[in-house]
Amino acid sequence: MSQTQDIDAQYRKMTETPVSRLILSLAIPTITSMLVTNIYNTGDTYFVSRLGTSASGAVGIVFSLMAFYQAVGFMCGQGSGSFVSRMLGNKKAGDASIYASTGFLAAFCLGALISLFGFLFMNPFLRLLGSTGTILPYARQYGIWIFLAGPFLSSSCVLNNLLRYEGKAVYAMVGLTTGGILNLIGDPIFMFGLKLGVTGAGISTALSQLISFGILLYMVKSGKTSSSIHLRLFQPGFLLPIFSLGFPSLIRQGLGALSTILLNQQAKPYGDAAIAAMSITARIIFFVASVAIGIGQGMQPVAAFNYGAGKKKRVREGFNFTALSGTVLLSGIALLCMLFSVPIIQWFRDDPKVIAVGAAALRWQSISCLTSSFSIASNMLFQSTGHSRQASILALLKNGILFIPLILLLPSFLGVTGIELAQPLADLITALLTIPVVMPFLRSLSMDEGDEGENGAKQRA
Repeated sequence: MSQTQDIDAQYRKMTETPVSRLILSLAIPTITSMLVTNIYNTGDTYFVSRLGTSASGAVGIVFSLMAFYQAVGFMCGQGSGSFVSRMLGNKKAGDASIYASTGFLAAFCLGALISLFGFLFMNPFLRLLGSTGTILPYARQYGIWIFLAGPFLSSSCVLNNLLRYEGKAVYAMVGLTTGGILNLIGDPIFMFGLKLGVTGAGISTALSQLISFGILLYMVKSGKTSSSIHLRLFQPGFLLPIFSLGFPSLIRQGLGALSTILLNQQAKPYGDAAIAAMSITARIIFFVASVAIGIGQGMQPVAAFNYGAGKKKRVREGFNFTALSGTVLLSGIALLCMLFSVPIIQWFRDDPKVIAVGAAALRWQSISCLTSSFSIASNMLFQSTGHSRQASILALLKNGILFIPLILLLPSFLGVTGIELAQPLADLITALLTIPVVMPFLRSLSMDEGDEGENGAKQRA
């Protein structure tokens, strides 16, 4: 099949396949890859926790460090990916390749800058992220390997998004899951078999990220996508629109890192056990939320492609299916987390102080998970269709405008309970404030298929 025939076949698939079936076909591999990725992140937490409470706290520090690389990676990946999908929806494969190449190179360079800063200011940087005097040595052992692999992690985020936005989520799944599985295998080998401890966990994580990068790059370079990546296609003039549209992702990931820093700082007075407990809880909740995120990411290429093709009714159908199915699935998982919060935390760290804080935090965050799918789907809808302002506003709410004052104020009145409650309250309020923002846009998507999309009206005029 020629590339032109492949592009035409992909166009028909994205614009004619029933929306629910199309989203599920894209969401299942995405959810699978996210779950495996989170399993290996959770595996890190489990194995490192065998070394003690302070070592367990270091995982939370490194988790926030990785979030910086993911922030710039998702900014470049979501920004370029949305353009790629909409360009392909408008049958402009050449422009799609320019956006893909520019986003890829930008992510690698930004990731390299973060690594340079990290190596030059490692101790103050890790203390800023929440390291105590006892956690810092473990965080250094782990973090140095993250700094080395960081640029490749950022670039992998772009490759992952490009594959998803083209409707090739299965290829993205192969790259991510392979790295995740290898990390799970590598952790016990490097940590205990080779007796490298926390350093072994860092080596295993870095190697898995490099392998994932290699597989994802091969998928794109081997002609499995309609767009392509070449350094000669890099266009500085395309950076601003990519950054602008990817800004909501930067906000989500960047504020996620900031929220983890503030959480660790506020937990410091309560000792390493509190930091470890909140770190473990964060990993569990991110694992749960990955279901809603995966379904939302399955919706993104469908929304972007059909919005570019002028099929707005399919965009609305996709949002409705995503929000409803995600809520149903998360409700069941959240119920299990509430009922078995103590044994779940205990499985990671059998420390009474860690269990007491972690179990309470897990119960509260399980409640807020019930609203996560709606909030996530709304944010992704705006970003996929090129409405970066609305997406940025919603992204600012959860981990910025609402969470920051809550995490700074509540502990003063409620102690450690305030730390446990800050994120769930921010999530619930965000969902309520999202309703008046997303509903008018959904009403505007009620046109019949065949009506103009974002470019159709201009072309007819």
